[in-house]
Amino acid sequence: MELIDHIAQQADISKAAAGRALDAVIGGVKGTLKKGGSVTLVGFGTFAVGKRTARTGRNPRTGAEIKIKAAKVPKFRPGKALKDALN
Repeated sequence: MELIDHIAQQADISKAAAGRALDAVIGGVKGTLKKGGSVTLVGFGTFAVGKRTARTGRNPRTGAEIKIKAAKVPKFRPGKALKDALN
């Protein structure tokens, strides 16, 4: 099931309104993470920013060593209620 369809049906709103609502939520999460913050959705989980350190890797085609830069990466830590719902 597509998420926008699900939101529209469950909230009894149009698909266009559901799309705007979903875009607003995703935009809010992105904006907060970009500023280095975290977003907690109680009962669902927490989105946060992690750091990946610089490291040396290998080009799989040539086997040559390459340097991989440090990077910020999004992380998601599921909440207890979400984990319990799956088991």
